[in-house]
Amino acid sequence: MNMAIRVFLLLLIIFSSMYPTLCIYEDQVGHMDWHQQYIGKVKHAVFHTQKAARKRVVVSTEENVVASLDLRRGEIFWRHVLGPKDVIDALDIALGKYVITLSSGGTILRAWNLPDGQMMWESTLSGSTPSMSLLSIPTNLKIGKDDVVFVYGSGCLYAVASIDGEVIWKKELTSEGVHIQQLIYPDGTDIIYAVGLAGLAQFDAYQINVKTGELLKHSSMVFPAGFSGDLSFITSDIAVTLDSTGSILVAVHFQDGEISFHQTQVSELGWDFSGPAVLLLTKLPGMFALEINKSIVFIKVTNEGKLEVVDKLGQSTAVSESLNLSEGQQAFGLIQRGDGKIILSVKLGSDWTSNLLQETIQMDYQRGNAHKVFINTYVRTDRSNGFRALIVMEDHSLFLLQQGEIVWSREDGLASITDVMASELPVEKDGVSVAKVEHNLFEWLKGHLLKLKGTLMIATPDDVAAIQKLRLQSSEKSKMTRDHNGFRKLLIVLTRAGKLFALHTGDGRIVWSLFLDSLRKSETCQNPRGLSLHQWQDPHHHVLDENPSVLVVGRCDHSTDSPGVLSVVDTYTGQERNHLGPTHSITRVIPLPFTDSAEQRLHLLLDVNRQAHLYPRTTEALDIFQRELGNIYWYSADVDKGILKGHAVQNNCILKIADSYCFNTRDLWSIILPSESEKIIATATRNLNEAVHTQAKVTSDQEVMYKYISKNLLFLATVAPKAVGPIGSVTPEESWLVVYVIDTVTGRILHRMTHHGSQGPVQAVFSENWVVYHYFNLKAHRYEMSVIEIYDQSRSDNKDILKLLLGKHNLTSPITAYSRPEVIAKSQSYFFTHSVKTLAVTSTAKGITSKQLLLGTIGDQVLALDKRFLDPRRTVNPTQAEKEEGIIPLTDSLPIIPQSYVTHALKVEGLRGIATVPAKLESTTLVFAYGVDLFFTRLAPSRTYDSLTEDFSYALLLITIAALVIAIFVTWIWSEKKELQEKWR
Repeated sequence: MNMAIRVFLLLLIIFSSMYPTLCIYEDQVGHMDWHQQYIGKVKHAVFHTQKAARKRVVVSTEENVVASLDLRRGEIFWRHVLGPKDVIDALDIALGKYVITLSSGGTILRAWNLPDGQMMWESTLSGSTPSMSLLSIPTNLKIGKDDVVFVYGSGCLYAVASIDGEVIWKKELTSEGVHIQQLIYPDGTDIIYAVGLAGLAQFDAYQINVKTGELLKHSSMVFPAGFSGDLSFITSDIAVTLDSTGSILVAVHFQDGEISFHQTQVSELGWDFSGPAVLLLTKLPGMFALEINKSIVFIKVTNEGKLEVVDKLGQSTAVSESLNLSEGQQAFGLIQRGDGKIILSVKLGSDWTSNLLQETIQMDYQRGNAHKVFINTYVRTDRSNGFRALIVMEDHSLFLLQQGEIVWSREDGLASITDVMASELPVEKDGVSVAKVEHNLFEWLKGHLLKLKGTLMIATPDDVAAIQKLRLQSSEKSKMTRDHNGFRKLLIVLTRAGKLFALHTGDGRIVWSLFLDSLRKSETCQNPRGLSLHQWQDPHHHVLDENPSVLVVGRCDHSTDSPGVLSVVDTYTGQERNHLGPTHSITRVIPLPFTDSAEQRLHLLLDVNRQAHLYPRTTEALDIFQRELGNIYWYSADVDKGILKGHAVQNNCILKIADSYCFNTRDLWSIILPSESEKIIATATRNLNEAVHTQAKVTSDQEVMYKYISKNLLFLATVAPKAVGPIGSVTPEESWLVVYVIDTVTGRILHRMTHHGSQGPVQAVFSENWVVYHYFNLKAHRYEMSVIEIYDQSRSDNKDILKLLLGKHNLTSPITAYSRPEVIAKSQSYFFTHSVKTLAVTSTAKGITSKQLLLGTIGDQVLALDKRFLDPRRTVNPTQAEKEEGIIPLTDSLPIIPQSYVTHALKVEGLRGIATVPAKLESTTLVFAYGVDLFFTRLAPSRTYDSLTEDFSYALLLITIAALVIAIFVTWIWSEKKELQEKWR
């Protein structure tokens, strides 16, 4: 029997030692997460196509990104994401090897190495007056031995050496309030012209020596009728502008410092032009463009100075800058939008009638119109000029066209996500045949046998290839149906361009996209923008018959009193079910916890007139709303006046046209903060869909504490008015941070605490009965994180755990917000190393799993921090009972564990938000971080205690069990035979 035990233990050790080799495969990197890199909507583009170097295009974007893209595939060679306030104003290439960027209002000039993107130098250009930022790089100009770059910014003109960024000379040009709009350097001269307007009525031209910065001549001339404000430069000595009424074209000649004006009525140009015109800022050789009556008119300036209309095109036309060709010729590109197609035309500046190139390309309507186009030339095999065009579409996507085809495309609209929500995938409806089951069973056995051969290291190269192929084929993470663990979902995202995308959580691919008509520019909605997404319909009882849908809320302008637009979109198909607008203004959307018989969720939309509008506008929804009228409350915060108010619905609106879905509101309470000592800087509330597993919390001394759970709690943070500025702008004695926890139904302040010598910015997250917030401590010169936990003392008599287990307690008694709550607050503060951009918390299906805080760091990474580190009951020397409860010994700082970075070694550049979605599996939460980049992963705060891993080898487990049973049986027979032989001796 001893022999059998030894053999059993030996086999157990052998097989158990084989399991760790099955845990991680080389190809499993990124198995549960994905990372996507974007750049945003392109503003400037410069091609670099020298034969000796890789062909690329250098771009800058609205997300403050400077990047180098491969012209062959559109991939990113390198990129740099500048700060949110470091807006890129201009971009060019100097010396054929440096990318020059001008940013921050013309105050920061940088040079980047073209091949690898390394920053070569940076110059800070100080100035006193905000102004337009201009960059000019002459091709053949040296001051001494240095090639030069001319920069205008902050009211000063600079000459900067392009090799090291040293300022050669500086000239201030704002002494008389002149706003420079163009720098002109005629090749081969020693003079640079700085041209602009003063007070919209005077034209000024400066002549400056390029070697010394000396002002040679300053000419000015007043135009009595006044200018519209913009200048379009036709040649080096002719500019065109409009008068203040937009009805007269003014050609300005400023040759050799002599200024003269030539006026032409827009109506005299012919073509039945009427109404005010708008000058388009184009850079075309010898011509300019006007927008009149929803059309773009191209006007040529003849050698005699006369104006001649050459063409009239639709409003959806995009025009490129001029491109220098051989023999002094210049060309430019036009993009016109057709029916499901775009037309690219390349014309010579001297001959509008003929085309150097005209191509028609099929283009999805969901892309919108072309916003910008950049063209580049190359030499074909027959020595003729070929052209490629980089096109920026209305949805912020980017295309490269060449030889009538789309070479590559990029969905860079995803770099500007404004809101995100999750939606379920469809349920599998079709049945499965017996043959399919048998085939799947055969493939399953084959796959596990191949994996077993790989584990035992006896797999041939063909077997290894088959294993890889089977893994790709059997991967279930990218299927378009729900899984039993709830890992597969759709992420519905809304971009700044007004486009909706559905991203699959399995691999991040775009399932569908929709460019909403309601969020496109139109006569009734001139500057639309998307605001938020809300769940409109989430069918549970009719899951096989109804598709879920999402409500998209938008606005026609940036102001709060502009008309609102609404759209309802099917999340399975991406089709727009319904849209409404422009309608009343929208300042806030309140999702209500009620649904109608079609499982459509009720929403209350508030406008600037303090009226509430009910949606959906159905009789059933109205009946439900009126029944629950007394239980609907909300709050509003006036940041400028420092007033917090609570509101409720009163009665129907009194309008000229009766509207039974419109309601007046009334004020319930108000809190007026002292304006001389407090300024609101942050608020936070609980997620309405958050699941709380239990209200009771058993402590180490067998006491029961009851969490104060209320969805009506508000966290409010205020600072001293002087401390609203950046960190360090005030002394610790002048700054303080005050935090409140307020019941928004009654306006009662449940907790108030002051942090003296502290300052914002404040990031906060509210979950269950606790709130965590991050701020800066001026006295300690360090960041801090504080936690507040609120407990209900009114149930302090229910401390008997036996009663709690037997159900003999009053936890089911009704709770009302009108009764004065007996609460106790526990708080604690800790030092934290990093600055934080955003805060989130993990969420699970039932709320059983431990919570983790997700911190978006200043380094654009996501750090997971166990909530236990932010337990206010932590002590320096916890008792043994407290250790068993999980309380960690108190330290003054929160630890940063490198393995706790959710994003690993990756960065989510320009990180703006973190969204968490519970999976059906209680141990797991889905995390989506977005900014310029996107990152998705699955997180298990308490490890996957309720499931096996996806690659668990059931075949090897069965073989192990069978081998152990056989070994036990064989050794038992051997033991019996041995005992029989010993008895016969």
